[in-house]
Amino acid sequence: MQVSGGARDVGSLQLPRVGRVAEPGRDGLPVEVVDAAGEPIEAITQFIRELTAGDYASSCRSYAYDMLRWWRFLAANDVEWHRACREDVRDLVLWMRSADNPQRRRSRPDTPRAGAVNARTGKAHLPDGYAPRTINHQLAVLSRFYEFHRSFARGPLVNPVPTASRSGERAGAHGNPMLPVAPHRRGAYRQKVPKQTPRAMPDALFDELFALMTSHRDRALLAHYISSGARASELLGMTCGDLDFGRQTIQVIGKGTRAVEKIPASPDAFVWTRLYLAEGRVSPADQPLDPGAPLWVTLRGSRRPLSYTAMRAVLNRANAKLGSNITLHDLRHTCATRMAADPNMAITDVQAVLRHKSLTSTQVYTTVELETLIARTLEYHARRADPPPPRPHPAYDAADLALLFGDGQA
Repeated sequence: MQVSGGARDVGSLQLPRVGRVAEPGRDGLPVEVVDAAGEPIEAITQFIRELTAGDYASSCRSYAYDMLRWWRFLAANDVEWHRACREDVRDLVLWMRSADNPQRRRSRPDTPRAGAVNARTGKAHLPDGYAPRTINHQLAVLSRFYEFHRSFARGPLVNPVPTASRSGERAGAHGNPMLPVAPHRRGAYRQKVPKQTPRAMPDALFDELFALMTSHRDRALLAHYISSGARASELLGMTCGDLDFGRQTIQVIGKGTRAVEKIPASPDAFVWTRLYLAEGRVSPADQPLDPGAPLWVTLRGSRRPLSYTAMRAVLNRANAKLGSNITLHDLRHTCATRMAADPNMAITDVQAVLRHKSLTSTQVYTTVELETLIARTLEYHARRADPPPPRPHPAYDAADLALLFGDGQA
């Protein structure tokens, strides 16, 4: 839609709900984007096939939804993908900055208002629109999509997505990972991401959350999340062979790196895991565990691997009872904050547990928690309101003064 002067009226633009993301895709692909007729969109299929071949299968679903959004935007403006230009990318960003995110629609009347701060956690509820990180991710996906096709002499001669930095290089590409990332200017259309403090929950709130878990499986999962700091998808992707009861460690496939990584977990987590396995849902109790079988499975119906959506539903039911807005990633933040506050754990130890490449990423957990800051501030004001009596001059003997004026004791 355009207005006078040739500029698009992105404020009133409505994307057509044509096409969808299909899982799994054809020819062994984990996902594919199909058009209104249900046929795969070839340009996107080629891109996803490249990602899958490059061991990016875990990212394909996220990339597919970004590509579907771009495809719908182009359809709404009668632009073919291979004729897209920088102005089209700019207008997409303008539209995302003003449009509502359909995944955040609130249909229930008791749903908290967007942006409202939760009284239990101190966290704001998600806004209605697209977050700056979502817009930046969209740009990164489009840039990679067009670079892929340019390498095969397809699509525009010039990538319509500007580079992520003014210099044309990735920020910190040649930096020392042990030093903070040097400031850099954002590239065109990249959004400024607000600095966020770690979303750690108080110990009392976690205890309430844990008490609401109704199965050994859910108790074991929460115990592993809070003690190992593993990401949600990493823990849910474990197999039975990833448990080491002797060394009290678990083995996960790292997000992004796809490397096999070992993490220590608490003894309590392994106790709950044994109780869960003894129920025979994963494997009959009198038979050895299959090392390749999924560790976390559904509790009702046919046995299936526990999905992120199902685990989030468990947490949402607890949130409804607690009046909170805890997420699975908050458990990782809580684990990191607890470890960073322990004087016996070096910051490099915390970095190793969280598997951060840069120490800067770990140092955000060394900030003082709000509850601790409030307590210390109240103690300060109490000391100011009731200052200690002045100390006598060193020339006077304390025993003589006590005999003369009394020691203040009844």
